[in-house]
Amino acid sequence: MSQPASADPPPDPTTSPRAAAASALAEVVGQERPAQRRGAALQAVAALLWVPQAVLIAITLAALVEGTALPLGLAALAGFYLALAGLRIGLDAWGKRIVHLAADRVRARLRGRLVDALARWSPMDAGAPHSGAVAALAVDRVDHIEPYLTRYEPARLKVAVVPLALWCVVVPLSWAGALILLVAGPLIPVFMALIGMKARQASQRQLAEIASMTGYLLDRIRGLVDIRLLGGVGGATSALAGAADRVRRETMAVLRIAFLSTAVLELFAALGVAMVAVHVGFELLGLTDFGTWGAPLSLAQGLLVLMLAPDFFQPLRDFGAAYHDRADAEAVALEAASLLGRHHASILGSGAGDVPSEAAPAVRLAGVGFAYGAGRPVLEGVDLEIRPGSRVAITGHSGAGKSTVLGLIAGFLGPDAGHIEAAGRPLDAASADAWRARIAWIGQRPHFVAGSLRANLGLYGAAAEGAELARALTVANAAEVVDAAPRGLATAIGETGHGVSGGEARRLALARAALAPGRDVVLADEPTAELDPETAAVVADGLLDLADGRTLVVATHDEALAARMDIRLAVIGGRLVAAEAVP
Repeated sequence: MSQPASADPPPDPTTSPRAAAASALAEVVGQERPAQRRGAALQAVAALLWVPQAVLIAITLAALVEGTALPLGLAALAGFYLALAGLRIGLDAWGKRIVHLAADRVRARLRGRLVDALARWSPMDAGAPHSGAVAALAVDRVDHIEPYLTRYEPARLKVAVVPLALWCVVVPLSWAGALILLVAGPLIPVFMALIGMKARQASQRQLAEIASMTGYLLDRIRGLVDIRLLGGVGGATSALAGAADRVRRETMAVLRIAFLSTAVLELFAALGVAMVAVHVGFELLGLTDFGTWGAPLSLAQGLLVLMLAPDFFQPLRDFGAAYHDRADAEAVALEAASLLGRHHASILGSGAGDVPSEAAPAVRLAGVGFAYGAGRPVLEGVDLEIRPGSRVAITGHSGAGKSTVLGLIAGFLGPDAGHIEAAGRPLDAASADAWRARIAWIGQRPHFVAGSLRANLGLYGAAAEGAELARALTVANAAEVVDAAPRGLATAIGETGHGVSGGEARRLALARAALAPGRDVVLADEPTAELDPETAAVVADGLLDLADGRTLVVATHDEALAARMDIRLAVIGGRLVAAEAVP
């Protein structure tokens, strides 16, 4: 059965966007949550160590100003302070290291899942995600999860613990100061929550525009030669400029929200600290006896309240500054969940490169059915037996399912019904890699990498040199292609074969297949499509020479090529029938 590359379900559309985002992010963080919490807890403990440090400073300064004796010697107090400072720095650094390592593992695991999902996506599935969008997500946007783990989560724990602890220290000294902190403090997270609703939406729009622009740019780079030849440079430039402008607008929208939230939290924090300072100043000057529990504040108590007030607001400020990190991380998690949870046709096997079996390459399909996703079945009840060394042509109109039959034989797709045997074994995840090691696949649009002709001919691991190379070029009728190239085998070609014509690309693909070791089955998908009759005949000759002594299965519209096969079948109504029976 065709299965998704990941068992992760897509976000339930019946849940709220906020709940879906939180669920997706929790799934991404997964097993690293305990480590992240340990690191955040160490940072919170480090922040709480400021309380005894502030007590030591207040006692020392008050004694020096008032001329009273210190409870311990100055050197002893300084030693205690430095010890606490060292412990505070060490715990904070330890906690940050833990959360950063956890964030690295989360990013690496998510990137691995994305790459694995893309690698397992069947090349026969037209609904595969755009490579540019996946690249932008895996390479760039996954990094947006790191600030969430390293800044937002530690700040969230500190904002829940540190202000309350400091407030409990201030209450016995000055109920008025504690009241000021109690009123001013909660206003910051309230306003941040209101602003955060807009921040999440803005982040999602920004990420969508970046993905769209990245995909558009990669497409245009790949087709740059064609765009120039067809005079489409101006249109492509205008479209790219429009995409860049949309990214700019969405980025500025995110920045505006970030600056607004920063202004809000700084305003309330400054007002809170200023009001506490005014109250303590009036108390110490004797201008008021309001706000304490009977006795006026001593100098040491007043200094302690003054030093604790800014640190009461500091976790709130850190939380506000990191609040948008959560929105960014949730947007990335939702996008990743959508891609990983999407139902798609998966390639069989793990890509581990199992050793191929030595059994004869017979293929048998029995009652095979297949549908892409939840759509109408493409094939139903297909029965086919291919004997070793036979030459089979599969014909039919466009969209009938010819390429799907080849994909099933190659293990690029798994059947939804029935079963397939290849080389005497059931074709499943355990045997597909070994089976594909025996297949030479020649697609309608051969894939090339940006590199030399030699590198592309040896793409399947064969050495593109010497007598083997000469023989492969002769079989594929591709020697003249190499001879006509400016630098021979050192001539560079671009992705998707830029630099060679369609017919030349097919012949080079045939030569590459001829060089691949151990390929006793040749599967060719429309090898002569879109070629002129003369070039199609040359490619067909090369294909038949390549298939000499091997099993050959061809999906084609080309009647001339089909007529040269031993067996001709047609896909009609989702079933395979003898071509002679087609009216």
